[in-house]
Amino acid sequence: MSKIDKFKNSVKQGKKFLIIISVVWLVLAILLVAPIAVAWSTAPYGESEDFLTNFVMNFIDEIVSFTAFFRMFATKGAISIFLKCLIPYTIAFIAFSIRGFWRTRPKGKYHDIEHGSSDWSIKGEQYKILSPNKGIILAKDNYLPVDKRGNVNTLIVGRFRFW
Repeated sequence: MSKIDKFKNSVKQGKKFLIIISVVWLVLAILLVAPIAVAWSTAPYGESEDFLTNFVMNFIDEIVSFTAFFRMFATKGAISIFLKCLIPYTIAFIAFSIRGFWRTRPKGKYHDIEHGSSDWSIKGEQYKILSPNKGIILAKDNYLPVDKRGNVNTLIVGRFRFW
């Protein structure tokens, strides 16, 4: 399986994660980039006041108030700053998303394949070991005989369902 096929399979399996990533991008753009734009545009540029101190104080106020996205439209120059900040934010978010997506890709060709079922045997082959009609129930038409000689130790992995 080539790397391109692995990436295609991970995209196919990860469509729901792409939706989640898109929603997270939008929420963070509203809750993080918009306060940066409003704080940047409201921080005064002057010799008597330190721009960085004013920016940090305004940024904290905007983050806490959750109204920065709406105030951005009323503040002069905030929309252009928002768009300028949105570009590097989007590039960084895409880079981190691709890295995370790449790390969660399938590791091999047997990813998400069941590793223990009665499908392993050819029709009737399992009855050399198991009984088709009596004993301890393992699965439909598969019984562990209680009168069998030799090692009958069995590990059953599964779940019980009660309705």
